[in-house]
Amino acid sequence: MASPASGAGAGEGNGNASLINPLLVSRISSIGADRKAAAGVAKGKYWAAADKAERRAAKENGGEDGRPLLYRSYKVKGALLHPYRALIIAHLIAVLLFFVWRIRHNNSDIMWFWTLSVVGDGWFGFSWLLNQLPKFNPVKTIPDLAALRQYCDLPDGSSRLPGIDVFVTTADPIDEPVLSTMNSILSILAADYPADRSACYLSDDSGSLILYEALVETAKFATLWVPFCRKHSIEPRAPEKYFELEAPSYTGSALEEFKNDSRIVHLEYDEFKTRLETLPDNIRKRSDVYNSMKPDQEAPNATWMANGTQWPGTWIEPIENHRKGHHAGIVKVVLDHPIRRHNLSLKDSTGNNLNFGCTDVRLPMLVYVSREKNPSYDHNKKAGALNAQLRASALLSNAQFIINFDCDHYINNSLALRAAICFMLDQREGDNTAFVQFPQRFDNVDPKDRYGNHNRLFFDATMLALNGLQGPSYLGTGCMFRRLALYGIDPPHWRPENITPTASKFGNSILLLESVSEALNQDRSTTPPPLNDIFVDEMEMVVSASFDKGTDWGKGVGYIYYIATEDIVTGFRIHGQGWRSMYCTMEHDAFYGTAPINLTERLHQIVRWSGGSLEMFFSHNNPLIAGCRIQSLQRVSYLNMTIYPVTSLFLLIYAVSPVMWLIPDEVYIQRPFTRYVVYLLVIILMIHMIGWLEITWAGITWLDYWRNEQFFMIGSTSAYPTAVLHMVVNLLTKKGIQFRVTSKQTTADNNDKFADLYEMRWIPMLIPSVIVLIANIDAVGVAIGKTVVYMGVWTTAQKRHAAMGLIFNMWVMFLLYPFALAIMGRWAKRPIILAVLLPVAFVIIALVYVMTHILLANIIPF
Repeated sequence: MASPASGAGAGEGNGNASLINPLLVSRISSIGADRKAAAGVAKGKYWAAADKAERRAAKENGGEDGRPLLYRSYKVKGALLHPYRALIIAHLIAVLLFFVWRIRHNNSDIMWFWTLSVVGDGWFGFSWLLNQLPKFNPVKTIPDLAALRQYCDLPDGSSRLPGIDVFVTTADPIDEPVLSTMNSILSILAADYPADRSACYLSDDSGSLILYEALVETAKFATLWVPFCRKHSIEPRAPEKYFELEAPSYTGSALEEFKNDSRIVHLEYDEFKTRLETLPDNIRKRSDVYNSMKPDQEAPNATWMANGTQWPGTWIEPIENHRKGHHAGIVKVVLDHPIRRHNLSLKDSTGNNLNFGCTDVRLPMLVYVSREKNPSYDHNKKAGALNAQLRASALLSNAQFIINFDCDHYINNSLALRAAICFMLDQREGDNTAFVQFPQRFDNVDPKDRYGNHNRLFFDATMLALNGLQGPSYLGTGCMFRRLALYGIDPPHWRPENITPTASKFGNSILLLESVSEALNQDRSTTPPPLNDIFVDEMEMVVSASFDKGTDWGKGVGYIYYIATEDIVTGFRIHGQGWRSMYCTMEHDAFYGTAPINLTERLHQIVRWSGGSLEMFFSHNNPLIAGCRIQSLQRVSYLNMTIYPVTSLFLLIYAVSPVMWLIPDEVYIQRPFTRYVVYLLVIILMIHMIGWLEITWAGITWLDYWRNEQFFMIGSTSAYPTAVLHMVVNLLTKKGIQFRVTSKQTTADNNDKFADLYEMRWIPMLIPSVIVLIANIDAVGVAIGKTVVYMGVWTTAQKRHAAMGLIFNMWVMFLLYPFALAIMGRWAKRPIILAVLLPVAFVIIALVYVMTHILLANIIPF
């Protein structure tokens, strides 16, 4: 993809007048590519332009305020949308008729089980309705990057793009690999956005010197990597991912020069990785030398920086005030704002003078942040780290927009930041848009996506449906916010004329209050004030552990506290104030991340998400009562997000019900049984017909749909019930729910990229899944045995009923197929083994049943 990165940020007064002509050429040539890419995202016979009238009016009137239309809207064509809606209504009617029939024929062999099943079916119907109602009007919105360039990239090479602060959060360098975090940083620094209009902030919750010095090394390598990306339009701009490509595409004209530059940069990158790997040993050796020179040998061993000063964060030898979870706040500017020319030079950082004469070599500001940790205060996990970054960035750059990433995500499309800005600056809903959410994509998932990591049904269907309402929910990473919305400020049409920031709301920092006032006045300057001692002290104060105390941070300001899923609640709070959000899809995916492909880690992730959702329902952010300005169907979607784990309880009961096969007599949950099964099959068939129409307009495959169904069953027999149990304990004991952070480290195996997929780590939450799998395998085996024993005496109706029961058993086993592979461990590399083991198990169980029956018949005559 052509990317005029060299043109980004060539502002006035930068001393690079020679850049103007190449920048203009790059800008003009990119417009056609941008339009082609936008058309590619929306292509397909199922979507039609929905904004033709708006575009015609804007062209005739010249726009309301001089701003163009910066994104295109598409709706599903009526030929597909109308049958989709009609089938939803037909399914709703069928479910109601089914309930009427069940209640009128309340005939069962076990009435308590019949009552429980009716309640369960009622919950299934209610949950399905909550999930389906918001999907009546899916809308796809595509950024118009060509229009943005024409509006924001000025002929003199400068830009009117607004400032962006990019937040990256990491917990520590152990669970989250340093190299992955630094690749995320490098992709951000190299993004196609003006260097003087963006700043990158890394939040290190461990306070580790390793991460700070890794960031310094990254800044040095960035002086080579970033101009290289701009000069040759490199994609993606995370070096680890780029150099993994077998044959990187090249769209420029200087092929030989590109090969030479690429070879040099690759060698430098290998040396960069070596430096990162040796950091722990180098820091320890350096600290040992400094500590040996201390006169007081009884003093604890400190950690020493390269400049000979003690590191204020976590020390090598953990002691009071310097151990993980208990250290001072740190804010260090690694790369200053480019306007002050304090960035490292290319020659000093790499020693390689490549020909970047016509390329912008400036780098965005880069800042290390580690908030203070103190055992006397609740640190509020990721939300607390994000709020500390929000306050530190307010003092330094105070950009109008903010985008946050997990440390395992990198920018895959260098135009992604510009794409989000298209929605923020659009003349229609731009001023009322609080955040722009991108879909989450992962590049480490196994080709068959065994555990549904891609979750396409959610990202490519549900989110497009919400885009037709008040907007998608906030999903934790890859989301651009308007700073004012995070501050708890109302949208323009609800906002009072005069707002005065107060210390009771924002905290006792004069500089922070001044920055809030500047943000309210839409001050787009990102040039930071002089970094003197007083200013540094103020920055460290706003990241102190006690700063939030007695303020609205974590409640009405910033990211929300006291909940495991701060993302959904933060988005809900913003929607509740009347803001809207937008969903941005691009042909070339904007971001890629790392997913937990090990089943245990994946389930831990699901427990955290679902447990946080239940917490939201039982909090003051309950979607039924909170958010006075939220739209009705948007409220329904949030309600569905908070209560869906409860569905697993009824599903789990149904899944273990095949143990009734062990009972000698026939037991029917509902009579007449044949009609009951037919009703169920019709309703299930209608659900899958709706699903087929849904994946058709969403542009996903049956495999994506099937993986979603399978993993929902696995989660419903393991993670979701665990989350419900956690919530019950929380309600009874008033103790907070503790969830472990998903580890980003994977099994080291250079020969198998997906080695972690085959590692089985047993945890208690897997026990119900095992019971369900065994129960259904036993049911099939016992059914075969009963067929042998009773074939001569069973009636036609009994045979039909048995066959219908086996359909359910086989269906459950098909849904649990990925779980069965997981417990096979490395044998799962050959799934055919499972196709052999299951029939063998069926035969063995059938033989055991027949022999047991014969034995008992000889001892106890029937």
